[in-house]
Amino acid sequence: MKSLMVGIAIALAGATAAQATDAGNDQSFVTQVGQGGAAEVELGKTAQMQGMRDAVKQFGKQMVTDHTAAGEALARAAKADGLTVPAAPSASQKATGDQMKAMKGTAFDDAYATAMVKDHKETIALFETEATSGQSANVKAFAEKTLPTLRAHLKMAEGLSASK
Repeated sequence: MKSLMVGIAIALAGATAAQATDAGNDQSFVTQVGQGGAAEVELGKTAQMQGMRDAVKQFGKQMVTDHTAAGEALARAAKADGLTVPAAPSASQKATGDQMKAMKGTAFDDAYATAMVKDHKETIALFETEATSGQSANVKAFAEKTLPTLRAHLKMAEGLSASK
């Protein structure tokens, strides 16, 4: 079970900060963030329906709200810089979401909490890299502006993990 949760967390993240740095461009960041945000929204909806604990359902609702807004902000920033945002999760993220949908009760809650901590740690690293090294002004500003929200999400996710 623990290896499944770790595998889900890794797949949800989509890419690590090191991968983004290796790719070395803003389009890679936009693609990864667009896909990851879409995956967060879909999984947040699943958490609202399948979460057993109220804290998990509320966190899922917050993810839908915040990642939808971030996706819209990313789309504006990317368009202004001539970049393209994907509208859906990657195939592997979709498969991971499907695995999560098959889980029920505390198994879902535990896997979701674990995945959200890992995902947000990796996402923060990705955004920090873009905020310091990005070349597209609007996308870089988006990364800088979004970091505090992502850090707040990480604290909330860590609270979910701690309150199991």
